[in-house]
Amino acid sequence: MNDKETKQSIRRVFSNNFYFFRLMFAASPRFVIYLTVDSIRNQISIFFEHTVLIGYVLEAAEFDYPFATVAMNILVLAGLITLGMVYTVIAVDYIAERERPKVKQKIRMLLYEKARNVDLSCYDDPDFYNEQVLAISEVDKQIEKVLEFVRNVLAGITAFIFTGVFFLMKDKVSIIFAAASFVLTIFFEQIYNKQNYLVKVEGMPYTRKRDYIKRIFYLSDYAKEIRLNPDVSDVLFEQFEEANDEVYKIEKKYAFKKWILGFVKDYLCDDLFYSVIFIGYLVYQAAVLHRLSFSTVAILYGSFGRMRESMRVFSESYPKACESSLYINKIRKFLAFEPKIVSKEGLVPDTGAKEIKLEDVSFAYGSSDEMMLKKLNLNIKPGEKIALVGYNGAGKTTLVKLLMRLYDVRLGRILADGNDIRDYDLEGYRNTIGTVFQDFMIFAGNVTENVVLDVEDNADTERVRRALTDSGLIGRIDRFKNGLKTELTTEFSKEGVNLSGGESQKLAIARVFYKDAGLMILDEPSSALDPIAEYQLNHAMLTATGDKTVIFISHRLSTTRNADRIIMLEDGNIVEQGSHEELLKAGGKYARMWKVQAGAYIAV
Repeated sequence: MNDKETKQSIRRVFSNNFYFFRLMFAASPRFVIYLTVDSIRNQISIFFEHTVLIGYVLEAAEFDYPFATVAMNILVLAGLITLGMVYTVIAVDYIAERERPKVKQKIRMLLYEKARNVDLSCYDDPDFYNEQVLAISEVDKQIEKVLEFVRNVLAGITAFIFTGVFFLMKDKVSIIFAAASFVLTIFFEQIYNKQNYLVKVEGMPYTRKRDYIKRIFYLSDYAKEIRLNPDVSDVLFEQFEEANDEVYKIEKKYAFKKWILGFVKDYLCDDLFYSVIFIGYLVYQAAVLHRLSFSTVAILYGSFGRMRESMRVFSESYPKACESSLYINKIRKFLAFEPKIVSKEGLVPDTGAKEIKLEDVSFAYGSSDEMMLKKLNLNIKPGEKIALVGYNGAGKTTLVKLLMRLYDVRLGRILADGNDIRDYDLEGYRNTIGTVFQDFMIFAGNVTENVVLDVEDNADTERVRRALTDSGLIGRIDRFKNGLKTELTTEFSKEGVNLSGGESQKLAIARVFYKDAGLMILDEPSSALDPIAEYQLNHAMLTATGDKTVIFISHRLSTTRNADRIIMLEDGNIVEQGSHEELLKAGGKYARMWKVQAGAYIAV
């Protein structure tokens, strides 16, 4: 992070803060209006209570005003101040506070929606991912900070106008002292807050690493590994200390500068003007020149504090607004991000079995020139069962990600039912594909919700049971006390159930069966299953998929025997294809792989 990245114009600062303010207003107009109006009302009330009323009482005592007149004026002012307090209680403490969670929720949902739609390739970019994490983690804080900035600015302007008019009426020179304090303080405050931002941004990679290690020690996913492999803990402790040391170095790097800036802005630019210079000026005006009465000196002294505070609002709020602007700029850039995987309207794919065709498909991740897939040509007929095999890194998972348009091809094109998949409505196209990856996730919800990946009310219970039956999990589910309503994971329910690895995989496969899509893609569908369960699943897949087009990836070649065609990939190329028997007869790479896995048990 350098000065160029943190240098901002006043226009940019206000633009970013106002942009976020508009988001809040769109989320809840009355929340914003009630709070901003209260900021103005509060300062007017303070001015009349602490300046007009107290000044009037002091003058009345010094110049012997009639008691009845004084009492009547005090009652009128007190009544008006009380009405303002009633407004605060109703509009702010009750109505606005009820709206606050809604504002945060709606703005967070904007970010979550964007996170859902950004390209998968963005997660391959550490810089983008860091900024995404920063944007989402900071949004709640920035809602409060921007609101505070707007309220403080309105309050400061109101206080400055009313108190400034009073000073002009009583003693014009006093404004110079307040202005000097304001200009110096805001200058040093801005530099101080920039250091805070630099500390946070420079430390983000290391704080993310600390958070990652922290998660490892409280997430159940890692509990067994840590206990069975104590050396892992030592490595993690060492990494945590290294990350912590880096954070400490960054904080230490800016510590002395922050200390100096804090001393200058808080003491020299603030207290010195108020406690020494201005008091000396007032004493000189009253005691030596006799230009001011004692009641005027007292009220000017108190009012100068409020004038200083009103200007201090700007000196403190603007630098904070600069800091917020830097975060908001990241939030703004994230929300403005335009995915490269775009949808075309109008062309909706058929839901039936798909015909897939690859024409000279090449692909590389990011800006790399290293092609993971190299000029692949492949035709898959509707209803055909295709197995993709090959060693790690051959390009199998990359290929199915391209089929689902999680990435777009670098060269060539992929056709589905005769149309380039980039010409389809994106959501409509993906809805015709049922997928389970080897790194699938089980969500903290009940069994039904985990199968349909939707709220339970939208589920077809009979289809859920049929999908679980086809995947071989229904027997286990029926033994649960709450059946399909059983909560999975113990994240939020003490009665929740943690499925075994094989059971979790069966549930993930049930999602594909439930979706009943025209194209089914299964990445290592039986990797966590025992041989009997694997055999049962293979049989169920052939029955359940019927005339659907199926593409599955497997390292265990026992799952590929019944495929209509086996495609073997190596180094991004198709090196062999054919049925199990044809490839064994050919005696090529597939046959050698088969011998390695099965040769110890059967004769080839």
